[in-house]
Amino acid sequence: MKEITVSILEHIGSNAAVSSEDGEMLFHQIKKAIEHNIRIILDFQHLEFITPTFLNTAIGQLYSKYDSPFLRDHLKVKNIAKEDRELLKKVVERAKEYFQDKELTETRELQS
Repeated sequence: MKEITVSILEHIGSNAAVSSEDGEMLFHQIKKAIEHNIRIILDFQHLEFITPTFLNTAIGQLYSKYDSPFLRDHLKVKNIAKEDRELLKKVVERAKEYFQDKELTETRELQS
């Protein structure tokens, strides 16, 4: 599988990944790569500040479209600080729970 590396610093033009707008741009780049069967490596090098808002928009919403095994194969991260890695893990877990519950709720509503 082909791979591309995206420097988040270069992508957003800042060392602070905070806005949902920046997250949305990154989300669309990730989605486009995945749709072309390209593994995307997100490089967090030189980022000084990352918010849950950015991560939810850029990465969390991927779980509405793809399952965990698929994303583990198609999306990698590197050069992420330990505390930011922990934040990313929390965002991913919440996204998985949210989209799983949303799917179950919608299925139940359709069956009613």
